[in-house]
Amino acid sequence: MPPARILSERHAPLAPLLARRAAVVGYGSQGRSHALNLRDSGVPLLVALPRRSKTRRVARADGFEVVTAAEAAARSDLLMFATPDLAAGRIYAEEIAPHFPRDGALGFMHGFAIHYDLLRPPAEAQAFLVAPKGAGPAVRARYEAGGGVPALIAVHQGRQARRLALAWARGLGSARVAIIETTFREETETDLFSEQAVLCGGVSSLVHAAFETLVAAGYQEEAAYFECLFELKLTVDLMAQGGIAGMRRRISDTAKWGDVSVGPRVIDAAVRRRLQRVLRDVQNGSFARGWVKEDAAGRPTLKRLLAAGEKHPIESVGQRLRKRIAESEAKAQTAKRPAKL
Repeated sequence: MPPARILSERHAPLAPLLARRAAVVGYGSQGRSHALNLRDSGVPLLVALPRRSKTRRVARADGFEVVTAAEAAARSDLLMFATPDLAAGRIYAEEIAPHFPRDGALGFMHGFAIHYDLLRPPAEAQAFLVAPKGAGPAVRARYEAGGGVPALIAVHQGRQARRLALAWARGLGSARVAIIETTFREETETDLFSEQAVLCGGVSSLVHAAFETLVAAGYQEEAAYFECLFELKLTVDLMAQGGIAGMRRRISDTAKWGDVSVGPRVIDAAVRRRLQRVLRDVQNGSFARGWVKEDAAGRPTLKRLLAAGEKHPIESVGQRLRKRIAESEAKAQTAKRPAKL
């Protein structure tokens, strides 16, 4: 497959967005960053939240007019969804569809609801995706610093959808860095797979397993915590700065040899076969159907597994050590302050 085409500000005029009346539905980590960045880029918009949402006061303090999703639908012709994946379809069907113009535009920050058919836009609607590749706080911080977080864009339907996606990415700050065109399917499936295999599931399970291996062999929990979890940020930061090759150039020769000679024994052919099965479950919808079923049942398995994770010994050890480190850093900062005359 050829390399993706990188789009920038010259490909993404803001004008198509300025011709619309926009609203962001939801005001969590991503929703807040999108709303603030778009507003600061000159795009007026509403924020839609339930009447009882505690986040309403945050959005108002940020200077937004806050309305319900139904009110936003009646007053807007472009809605950007910043809601949980499984809530989007219900919110659209119950609160938005009765009031929103059928030829309006619907934007998404993740493709889950569209790809797995939880939300079906009218045939006349524009439907697009803008997915920044970074957490909400980073999206905001890099924008304020004059940069941006790269974003993926995709079109589900509509002749104007691509122009609107590019314009939204421009307002978000992503066009300052890189915009890459994809599809709802590719964005959704690669995102879910990476969360399960690497970013969340793979990393947390590997950390737990390595910690347990050291402790079972008689090593101190504190030593195991530092080696298996605390130092992970250093490695990830080096990867983010220079790729895996760049990380390897900046670690010791012993670490290099351990990396290239032992890493493949940990992530062996059996693990690769399991990764392929994980990907198939994402592709064929098994994971999505299971998640929808779990949510409908009140999330009992999720709650049980999260509770068990919080009781893992690495959590209590880490909490104690992080507290000591934070106290030490606070004392150091206090010592640096000039004495008052």
